Amino acid sequence: MTPFLARFATPLTLGLFAVSTVSGIALFFHLAPGAFHGMHEWLSMVLLVPFAFHVWKNWGPMLGYARRGTLVLPLLASVVAGLVFAVPALRGGDAGGPPPLRAALLMTRASLADLAPVLRTTPDALQEELGRRGFKVASADETLAGVTASSGVAPENVLFQLMPAP
Repeated sequence: MTPFLARFATPLTLGLFAVSTVSGIALFFHLAPGAFHGMHEWLSMVLLVPFAFHVWKNWGPMLGYARRGTLVLPLLASVVAGLVFAVPALRGGDAGGPPPLRAALLMTRASLADLAPVLRTTPDALQEELGRRGFKVASADETLAGVTASSGVAPENVLFQLMPAP
């Protein structure tokens, strides 16, 4: 390990962890998500580099924790805590996620007849617009998810394009 990395691995880990903590707390409380979301994601990824060097630098003590068995329980608890959040979302598909995305997904499963008034249009006009965009629509009873299924286009992207200006 270079002297630079040996000297700065732990301080960089601490600094980036502090940024990740502050941005994570802000995101948890929905404070300025536009300011914190990208920061949290990207700097958490950057945190992996000094973290890896920190582990490398402290490999001897880490092995000591492993030999004494004090490393296993915290790591296991961390994995279980992560699974508590991941498993329901993975099993339910779109059950989790931000409320706006969940609302959009729900709208893509509504019939075009039910969706049209939300988009400030009529079912016939919505069918025509989808036809102009290259989608085949048999009836207003179809859903946006069904109409876009064979196209490889995400139905929520089409929904966002169809939304009128506020």
